Amino acid sequence: MKKVRIKVMKMACYRDLMEQYENPIEHACEMKLGQTFIANGWERPAGFCESAWESISLFVMTLAHGGENFYDGWMKNPKSAMISCNDGFRPVSFLLETMEEEAGQ
Repeated sequence: MKKVRIKVMKMACYRDLMEQYENPIEHACEMKLGQTFIANGWERPAGFCESAWESISLFVMTLAHGGENFYDGWMKNPKSAMISCNDGFRPVSFLLETMEEEAGQ
């Protein structure tokens, strides 16, 4: 099984939607732009948002097991995916990339 690098690429914040629909939340997202995590197969990396993990884990698992070329050529690098978390108020976009070394090494 391969390790998968997860990098925070973009963070959006829709204040208009938050003001209209969301109850105030302190520390709703702890991610930082450029932050990188390494997934060891199916394990959620320490400090990684549980809700975001639910959004990306299927893609991480597929990459960790050697899967590639999602959606028939969607990504320039077939061993990668650009996936966003499911927060409609402050979505975070993650670049997932298969690492060449095997997990556990």
